[in-house]
Amino acid sequence: MNPHSTTPQPGAKALIGTLSVSRKGLGFIVPHDADGNAPKRRGKRSDTKDAKVDERDLNCGFHGDIVEYRLIPSRPGEIRAAVTHVLSRASDRFVGTLKAEGNSLFFTADDARVYKDFIVEGDLPEGAKDGMKAYVLMRAWSDPKSIPRCEILRVIGEKGQHETEMRSILMAKGFVLDYPQDVEAQAEETAATAFPIPEDEIARRIDMRGTLTFTIDPEDAKDFDDAISFKDLGDGRYEIGVHIADVSHYVRPGTPLDREAADRAFSVYLVDRTVPMLPHQLSTHVCSLNPHENRCAFSAIFIMNDAGEVLERRFGKSIIYSDMRFTYENAQDVLDDKCEDKNVCDQFEFPLKKINAISKELYRKNKEAGAIDFDTTEVKFVLDENFHPIAVKQKPRLDTNRLIEQYMLLANREVAQYIFTESKKRNGDAGLMYRVHDSPDADRIADLTLLIRALGHQLPVGTDGKPTGKDINALLQRIQGKAEEGLLKVATIRSMSKAVYSPNNAGHFGLAFAHYTHFTSPIRRYPDLVVHRVLQAYLTGTGPSKAEISSFDRVAQHSTFREIQAAEAERDSVRFKQCEYWQERVGQEINGVISGVTEWGLYVEDEVTKAEGMVRLRDLGDDFFELREKQYTVVGARSGMKYALGDKVRAKVTAVDVEGKSIDLAMLGKRE
Repeated sequence: MNPHSTTPQPGAKALIGTLSVSRKGLGFIVPHDADGNAPKRRGKRSDTKDAKVDERDLNCGFHGDIVEYRLIPSRPGEIRAAVTHVLSRASDRFVGTLKAEGNSLFFTADDARVYKDFIVEGDLPEGAKDGMKAYVLMRAWSDPKSIPRCEILRVIGEKGQHETEMRSILMAKGFVLDYPQDVEAQAEETAATAFPIPEDEIARRIDMRGTLTFTIDPEDAKDFDDAISFKDLGDGRYEIGVHIADVSHYVRPGTPLDREAADRAFSVYLVDRTVPMLPHQLSTHVCSLNPHENRCAFSAIFIMNDAGEVLERRFGKSIIYSDMRFTYENAQDVLDDKCEDKNVCDQFEFPLKKINAISKELYRKNKEAGAIDFDTTEVKFVLDENFHPIAVKQKPRLDTNRLIEQYMLLANREVAQYIFTESKKRNGDAGLMYRVHDSPDADRIADLTLLIRALGHQLPVGTDGKPTGKDINALLQRIQGKAEEGLLKVATIRSMSKAVYSPNNAGHFGLAFAHYTHFTSPIRRYPDLVVHRVLQAYLTGTGPSKAEISSFDRVAQHSTFREIQAAEAERDSVRFKQCEYWQERVGQEINGVISGVTEWGLYVEDEVTKAEGMVRLRDLGDDFFELREKQYTVVGARSGMKYALGDKVRAKVTAVDVEGKSIDLAMLGKRE
C-alpha cells in the first residue's frame, strides 16, 4: 500500500509523518503506517518514498516533529507535500546565540535545521546580552507569518569559549554536567558507607580474590567497569572470568540515583571530559574496579579450552581484587615481549598470551558464523592548557583492544542466552533488554547489489532479498586492496540498519548472534544495569516482576534515543575541535576520501584527522556535474569526469567556520 496514496477514502485518516529538515531548510516527511507508527529508518532522508517539503510549506514544523500533511502537485516521479499542522514537537528547548537588534534581543539556534530566529521575551537573566550562548524554551508557535518566541532558561557563557561550547553541545542534546541535589546527597552517603565491604556481604558472594585478575583500559580511563581473571586448570582447560562492576548493589530501583541514571541512560564522552551517567563518587570510586582494592562485581565465569569453546559457565555476584591496572599499550608490550618490569612479565605473560590466543579463536569462530567487522579509525586530540587542539592522533587498534572486545562479546552473548532460556521456562519469554540488530533493508540491498554488479562483483542474496553476514564478509575480503574497496565498503556500511535496545529478541545480524544483550558496562549504560537486575532475579529463582517486565519497552526506547543523543554530542565535540584545528591551517592540502555524495557537493574526509569538509559541485570546474544517486557518483555533463563515494582525492582547505562547524575544500584531483 502506498503510504502517500491520494485516493480519498470515506473516513480516511489524515496523512501523518515525521518531518526531517536539512541544514538548507529543505524538508522531507517520513510517512507513518496506518496505525500511526513511524517505520524504522535505515537510510538517508532522501529515500524515494519520502515526500519533499519546501521551506515555505513547513508551516512552523521543525526537524523531528510529528506532523499532519497533504500532498501537493509535483512533477512525475516526485512526491511533494505541505505541512498542515504540527502534532507534536521533537523538542521545544534549544541552544544558540543571543543577538541584539535595536531594543530587541533575538536567538539563533546552533542547529542550522532550526531555520527561524526567535525573539526573546520575558525576564532576562543576568548575562543575557549580545554574543552570549543561551538555553531557551520556545513558546507555542502556529502562525508561520509570525516570528517564533522564546524565553531564556539559562545563559551558558560567551560564544566561542571552550567551556561555553562544550556545555552548549551537552545541553543541546539534553545532558547537563550537574546532578540534582538529592542525587548528589545519595551518592555521597553511598560512598561514605561503601567501604570496607561488610563481611556478611562478602560471604554471600563468589570469592575470586585469590585468582589473578586485571583490567585493561585506555590510558586516560577514570572508571573501570570490567576486569578479566585467569586460572590454569591443567589439561588444556582454563577458568576465565569476566567481572563487571556491580552497580546494582549500590543503585537500587526507584531511588534518586536510579531515576537520574535512567534519565541520562549513558555516559557522554567529549574530547576533553567524560560526563558520567552516575556521579563521580560512584563511577570512579565506589563502583570502579580499581586496582589493589576489594570490589563488588557481577561475574560471568567460563571454563574454556584452547579452541575457544565454552565447556562450563556460571554467573553470580562476586568479590574481586584487581592485581594490575593495564593500559592497552602496556598490556600489548607484554604480548610483544617488550615488558620492562620483570615482576609484571613473570606474573602476567602466560595469562595474557593464553587469553589473547583464545580470544583470536573466539574472533575466528564469530567471523565464520557471519560476524561483520568494519574496521574504523578513531582520533584523539592533543589539547594545550587552554584546551586548544595542537595535534590529532589516530588511536591504534591493538591485539589488546580486540582481546577485551571478544570477552565482552562472549559475556554479553552468554548472559542473553541464559536469560532467554530461563524466561522461556518460567513465563514464555517475558523479554529482556536485548541489543538487537536487524538484517539490512531489502530495498537498500537491491540498490547496493546493482552497484556491486556494475563494478564486477557479486553479493548473493536469499529469497528474502537479503545477504548473510558471511556473504558480506566474503565481499569485503574480495575487494580488499582493489580500487573500488573504498566505495563498496562505505556503501555496504550505509546499507546496514542500526542496532537498538528492545525487549523482543530479534538477534544481532552484525555479530551473527541469535541472542545478545549489554551486560558489561553498567557504570556508563543504563540497559546494562537493568540486565544485571534481571539476571540476579533469575539466579535467585524469582525472575523479574510484572512491573519490571512492563517497563522494558519504555526503558529500551528511551535508552536508544539517549544513545543517539550521546553519540551526536560526542561527534559534535570532535567536529568542533576539528574545525578549531583546521582554522589555523587554511590553505593546507590534504589526502582525503570521498565520504558523501549529494546534489550540492562532495564530502571529503581527511585521512589523518578524519575531519570532513565539503567540495561544492559548482566549484568542481567549468562543467555541470549531475548526481547519480544509486551509483553514489557525480558526473560532468561535458567532460564525463566522475567522482564516486570512496574515491581517494587530493584537496585544499579553503575556509573554516568554527561556529557553524563546517570546512570548505577545493578539489585538486584524484589520487591513485
